[in-house]
Amino acid sequence: MTKKNIVHVVGTGTIGEPLIALFCDFREKWGIDEVTFHKRTPSGDDRAMINSLLARGARLVADEQARDDFARFGHRVSYTADEAIERATVVVDCTPAGNENKVTCYQRVKGPKGFLAQGSEFGFGKPYALGINDEVQSPDERFVQIVSCNTHNISVLLKTLASVDGKMSLDAAQFVCMRRANDVSDAKSFLAAPQAGKHDDPEFGTHHARDAYHIFQTLGEKLNLFSSAIKINTQYMHTLWFTLRLAHETTLEEAKTLLRNNARVATTNKRSVNQIFSFGRDHGYYGRILSQTVVPLSTIAMPDARTIVGFCYTPQDGNSLLSSVAATLRYLDASKVDERMDVLRPHIFREI
Repeated sequence: MTKKNIVHVVGTGTIGEPLIALFCDFREKWGIDEVTFHKRTPSGDDRAMINSLLARGARLVADEQARDDFARFGHRVSYTADEAIERATVVVDCTPAGNENKVTCYQRVKGPKGFLAQGSEFGFGKPYALGINDEVQSPDERFVQIVSCNTHNISVLLKTLASVDGKMSLDAAQFVCMRRANDVSDAKSFLAAPQAGKHDDPEFGTHHARDAYHIFQTLGEKLNLFSSAIKINTQYMHTLWFTLRLAHETTLEEAKTLLRNNARVATTNKRSVNQIFSFGRDHGYYGRILSQTVVPLSTIAMPDARTIVGFCYTPQDGNSLLSSVAATLRYLDASKVDERMDVLRPHIFREI
């Protein structure tokens, strides 16, 4: 008997919830037999969200001691956490405890083909961003780190603007990540004013450049990258300012053409982030723009023939969602990843 393809998502936050919905909505097209999700804490505030995911066909997973509490909210728990992980084909950890869970649980579990962790869980496994280092990803590797949304943004800018004939042609690059204070769904932790981040990495500044460096290192490239971060009092999108010092000469129009021609880059005439964010809310999947970055072309400038500067916006967690789907599908059937990803192309915008 053929073993079922089961995708298990741990966590129901800003990445976990839409990812569960994606796997449910495209289950048949992607060859998925069952979708399960682990919710740790039962809460009346989350009842409608859980009911929505259950209505899409997902099955609820909880710790044994929380089963009765979920039942009091009217939820049926299908499996315990240990049962769900053991029977899963792929486990997608969308919590900030991916590395901890790897040590305490995932490494000893034999059932799943692969485990994914999100964002800043550096060291969990080989770093991955869709369209950047697909050629070095393999379903034989059990642990993969889906890099953060800002690292996706940095990586696609570098690969689009600073490569020649498939090789990087870059002297140095600097990035300032102006991060939103919190997600629109968050009711706490909003900032009253901008808050500068620490440069806690002596070589790269922040984890954004460090993770981008390691993405390209998987391709045999060693790049000179540095990033800074500051939180600003908005809930819309992250803003990224960049300066790329190329090892070759180009023109402003050539740079803009490269951006327009990259299928994972959305270009726009809009410079106001609320207009871009609302476009995703109105036209994106689950309110998300699944492109890797959104570039207002009017902000791109070249002070000389080897330097490109500009602004772009990071589509919340949309790019991380897309990479998580691609990495999951690779474990299910590596030969059909591109074909199965085609159903999401309407949500990967070329223009906004």
